[in-house]
Amino acid sequence: MTLSLNIGNLFNDSSSHALVDELRKRTSEEDILDFEEKFNSKNEKNLHVYICRFLKNRSISRGLASKWLITIIKSKESKIDALQRSSN
Repeated sequence: MTLSLNIGNLFNDSSSHALVDELRKRTSEEDILDFEEKFNSKNEKNLHVYICRFLKNRSISRGLASKWLITIIKSKESKIDALQRSSN
């Protein structure tokens, strides 16, 4: 099954399952960040919002959610740090 990255306002069970499958497939930080960038560019809400919803609804494991969220947060923090260093 191919995941349509444009989920938009409608988030049904099949698209939810497809997204969880995509999250499970990606294991390297590079793959995770690449998928996040593509997902965020084509959807109203950022990927971390969906991951948090999945976690709240117990649709994914805490381990999988934490892996993705830690990777995303570390990437954002390193970008912020780089911007702060370049502005000083």
